[in-house]
Amino acid sequence: MKKKLLKSIFRKRRKNETFFKYLMWISHFWLGILSSIVVFMVCFTGCLYAFKNQITEIYNRDKVFVEKVSNAKRFSADDVQNQFLKNHKKITVLTVSNDEGRSVSVSYEENGVAQTTFFNQYTGEELGAVDTSLNVFFETVLDLHKNLLMGNVGRQILGAGVLMFVFLLFSGFVLWLPKRIRNLKQSLTVKWNARFQRLNYDLHNTLGFYTFLLLFFIAITGLYVTYPWVKNILIVSLGGESISSINAENKESDDAFTGLLSDMIQKQNEKKEGQKVKISLDEILKKADDVLPYKAVTTIELPNEENPRFVVSKINTTHFLGMMLPDEVTFDKNGELKTKDLFLDKPLNEQFTALVKPLHTGEIMGLPSIILYFIVCLIGCSLPVTGIVIWWHRLQKQKV
Repeated sequence: MKKKLLKSIFRKRRKNETFFKYLMWISHFWLGILSSIVVFMVCFTGCLYAFKNQITEIYNRDKVFVEKVSNAKRFSADDVQNQFLKNHKKITVLTVSNDEGRSVSVSYEENGVAQTTFFNQYTGEELGAVDTSLNVFFETVLDLHKNLLMGNVGRQILGAGVLMFVFLLFSGFVLWLPKRIRNLKQSLTVKWNARFQRLNYDLHNTLGFYTFLLLFFIAITGLYVTYPWVKNILIVSLGGESISSINAENKESDDAFTGLLSDMIQKQNEKKEGQKVKISLDEILKKADDVLPYKAVTTIELPNEENPRFVVSKINTTHFLGMMLPDEVTFDKNGELKTKDLFLDKPLNEQFTALVKPLHTGEIMGLPSIILYFIVCLIGCSLPVTGIVIWWHRLQKQKV
């Protein structure tokens, strides 16, 4: 048995096999064995975590969703604020969906305690806070996904496993490439009526090929938050400046620095003036719609001790494939537009930085992309399993 095992893991180079392809096979086999548990765990927990928001919303459907009432006057932002003020609750953040079947999310302070509730804009009823009992489960899944429940040590082990997975995807693609064009169709299809061993081989090779690019992208964006050097490479390749050089030299372009400094000074002056709010929430939302003229989920953050301005954020889905792109505008307490931060105006490296999380999780295009990522991660989960089955079958056939 020992001889069979050694032969299966140290096979000789085959006749007419290039050294490069032989090297790819050896690397693919060994890295696959070393990283199999990590790859399975990362993909599996990714599948579990994919629908966290949707599951939480369904679990709290009595608060998140409301019945649309025809011809009923909807509570405006000002109406909501006035009702909360009557109950001695100071609103800090208001989120209004462009879906009329969703309630309004309201964050407020009461007796110095920050809370969040949902509000029925048709009936004026406070629906209460969401039930967070599912959070423990999803937090555990996320910790497994990011750290293997082992803190920084687990994070480094996971990062090394994902690095191996990136190379596995490349080497797998090299091994998948057919020798002749006439064999391409066979490499692109699964023979469903074949024997188990052949079916398993096809599932590993063919599904691996179809998910190669997306799994590679998911892995790279995951490494982005694990390794600073990966972050550096991606930012620099997209036209940004190296993080290390920024830290070492601590310099920005003169125009950007001047604009930032000017904005900071203006905010400090606004704080010192201590002026009262002279504009309503409805007027602020109207002004924001004039600057960002599209329907979207809109969040308005009211002035506070740290920031003397209204901050209005909208998620723009009117562009390519409905991608969720964040835009932001700010207004002073008089309603004067102070800043306009449009996603499409940012340089490519800043756009990538702003979207790296939804790009990694699949939330970038809402439910359709989440479903796609779920399927891809499920296939990613299967690759270590089908790979080990291929090796086990080869071991059984091995002659002593």
